[in-house]
Amino acid sequence: QVQLLESGGGSVQAGGSLRLSCTASGLTFNDHAMGWFRQVPGQEREFVAVINFSGSVIRYADSVKGRFTISRDFAGNTVSLQMDNLKPNDTATYYCAAKRVWSDTYSKRYLYDYWGLGTQVAVSS
Repeated sequence: QVQLLESGGGSVQAGGSLRLSCTASGLTFNDHAMGWFRQVPGQEREFVAVINFSGSVIRYADSVKGRFTISRDFAGNTVSLQMDNLKPNDTATYYCAAKRVWSDTYSKRYLYDYWGLGTQVAVSS
């Protein structure tokens, strides 16, 4: 049974930082690209960042480029999202996701095979 367990969410003031982590189990971690998405109530879930199988290819949404950093730890089967210079519009539930096939359509949420339950991030002004 595949499980993706997110942690690290919380409340922070604008300009602050948070680090999200996602620990994967029940899958071959090295065979999956790992992504982060976020969702605000009433809106669609949107792509934030992705890292490929080896960690050699990383992509970000334009809205977080230069502020967020995705990384993966193969020893711990963990993918992390370091979020710096947070803004109020970063407030959302953040979801970890895994996909077996890498392609240029990495931002499409329906192409991901597994999802975590999410962790909430709140940024106040």
